[in-house]
Amino acid sequence: MITAVDTNILIDILEPDPVHGPASKEALKRCLRQGAVVACEVVWAEVATAYGHAAAGLPSALSRIDLQFSAMTMDASLESARCWYTYRQQGGSRGRIVADFLIGGHAFVQCDRLLTRDRGFYRDYFKKLVIETP
Repeated sequence: MITAVDTNILIDILEPDPVHGPASKEALKRCLRQGAVVACEVVWAEVATAYGHAAAGLPSALSRIDLQFSAMTMDASLESARCWYTYRQQGGSRGRIVADFLIGGHAFVQCDRLLTRDRGFYRDYFKKLVIETP
C-alpha cells in the first residue's frame, strides 16, 4: 500500500497544530503501518515554503517520519491537467493550475490513496481517488 500525503497533514504535524495535529499524526502512523508514505515535489515545495526559515533541515525532518520523495510521472502530470481542464470547463476562475490538482494527479496515478484533510476538493475532481482522512 502506497499512501500519498497532502501538505496540510505534514504542516499539522510539524507545527504542531493543536486542533488537527494529533489526528493527523495518528493517521500518518496508521498509513505507515500499512506501507510506504510518499509526497510529490509539490508537497515538498509547499512544506519547505511554510518553513522557509528552516528549509535546509526539512529533508532530514521528513525522513525521520519515514516520508519518501516521489516525483510525478508524465501520466500523473497529464491526469492533473485533465482534472484542471474539467475545473476550468465548469467555470473555475483560477487562471493557473492549483497545487492540489498536481497532488491529486500524483496520488491517483502513482499511489493507492491520498491522506488529506481536504476531502471535498479531491472528491469533486478525482472521483476514483481513494481518500484517507484523519
